[in-house]
Amino acid sequence: MPVPLLDLKLQYQTLKPELDAALIRVAESQACILGPEVDRMERAMEAYLGVKHAIGISSGTDALLLAFMALGIGPGDEVIVPTFSFFATAGCVTRLGATPVFVDVDKRTYNIDVGAVRAAITSKTKAIVPVHLFGQAADVDALMKIADEFNLAVIEDAAQAIGTQMADGRRVGGIGDIGCFSFYPTKNLGAFGDAGMVTTNNDELALKMRQLRNHGMEPRYYHTMVGGNFRIDSIQAAVLNVKLPHLQEWHAARRINATLYTQYFIDAGLSTGTGVTEFDHNNSVLLPFTEFPSDIDTHIFNQYIIRVQNRDDMRAYIQQKGIGSEIYYPVPFHKQECFVNVPTANNAFPVSDVLAATVLAIPIFPELMPTQIQEVVATIAEYSRTVRPILEL
Repeated sequence: MPVPLLDLKLQYQTLKPELDAALIRVAESQACILGPEVDRMERAMEAYLGVKHAIGISSGTDALLLAFMALGIGPGDEVIVPTFSFFATAGCVTRLGATPVFVDVDKRTYNIDVGAVRAAITSKTKAIVPVHLFGQAADVDALMKIADEFNLAVIEDAAQAIGTQMADGRRVGGIGDIGCFSFYPTKNLGAFGDAGMVTTNNDELALKMRQLRNHGMEPRYYHTMVGGNFRIDSIQAAVLNVKLPHLQEWHAARRINATLYTQYFIDAGLSTGTGVTEFDHNNSVLLPFTEFPSDIDTHIFNQYIIRVQNRDDMRAYIQQKGIGSEIYYPVPFHKQECFVNVPTANNAFPVSDVLAATVLAIPIFPELMPTQIQEVVATIAEYSRTVRPILEL
């Protein structure tokens, strides 16, 4: 039985009447960029995330770029980023002429290593970018203490973490100076194309980012700064307005699916549970670790990441059997060709190097059925029994 990594058509079908009506409403209004749908979306996001300002942006990448611009980051500045993340986290730093400083990640959560951040700070450091990778919160509180000590900005890369909560219930994106979100269609809350958002509790930063979003223009055709075209389309905002009320339900479904995976992998004899970081004969599949297990969204499982040795062989096998998967991410920043001239204070990134060779995303979308989860686990177990042991010691 084939199991896709993601099936967006299932979600569309459940909301088709509302979504179609929203699209037609925008078409009939011809308010195509910004406008009432965007205003409505921004107010709803502020209420959901518990932030003072939410500003719709053209993409998650542009959200990061805009955040760095608003903070005045440029040539001569250093920005500390995890080396294991989506390219935009570091790419946007470089685009402004600043230098990304790569640090390793925690071996349990795969989020930025707080100790490595402190060690990487220099007189040129201007900001820290924690990434809430795969939907689990980074330790933003610890980073905020460091930032306060050294007078640094904190930009939360929450592209994969809309609605993710800290242990005390606060949602990410409103803890640092600026939060950056992506609504790319594959995210837990996805638009019908590129879309993103920045959030802040700082009135001055909010005003500046709104101006920068529209070429630095205020009032019309008067420019006190050089911005960009970071405006969000009304169609994307209208889609998000339909989907946002369903987000908590989808998060809950992903948590249930993650729990089923844990049980099925244990039942198949491939794992002893979550929180194990080293391979042994009892843990040939390492399961994602949740730092604060609870019934709140401390992990929203934008991706469900397992770790296996012989990853590429196993992926080829399950793909042949119709099981969808993806590798996030096969090449850390410190090994990317475009960053070959980026100096690193520490050339050793052992955790990120191991993750890049062993991580694999398997299906976790909300509409996934228990029988499909069983099929994924059974196919991985079949590979380990009959083709080649997943674990080679």
